[in-house]
Amino acid sequence: MHNHAPEGYACPFCLVAKGIENEKLRTKQSDVIYRDEYITAFITLGWYPNNKGHVLIIPNEHFENIYELPSDYSSRIHDFEKQVAIALKEVYNCDGVSSRQHNEPAGYQTVWHYHLHVFPRYYDDDLYFSYNLGYKAAVEERAVYAKKLRDYFLQREF
Repeated sequence: MHNHAPEGYACPFCLVAKGIENEKLRTKQSDVIYRDEYITAFITLGWYPNNKGHVLIIPNEHFENIYELPSDYSSRIHDFEKQVAIALKEVYNCDGVSSRQHNEPAGYQTVWHYHLHVFPRYYDDDLYFSYNLGYKAAVEERAVYAKKLRDYFLQREF
């Protein structure tokens, strides 16, 4: 239903969820901040200038979009979204949090695996107006944020 992945699509998020790295995959296992039987959460490499270190939460099974996502996965993703929001407030000392999720080309979905963005927000950060100013963060830059959140989640049980 409502699928847009090209034939033979090699899903990068499936590789991340399975713990696989290769030279073509820019997301590294060092970006992962949390994983359980349902979900994987990691620092994304696409950064906005005033909202560094935002998190993606993905199901470990491949579902292209929200139309296919089973309720048990949806519940787990959104329960963990709340935990990420709390962590961002505590660890990044941000002023707020925004979440968003995209479906299909018209909805600006660019990876054909369901994923939920969780952004740290700051007053006057211009998140929704700074997309064209975004950049791909280096693995070393992402590692600083990933370590902070991974340490936070290692101290808690879910």
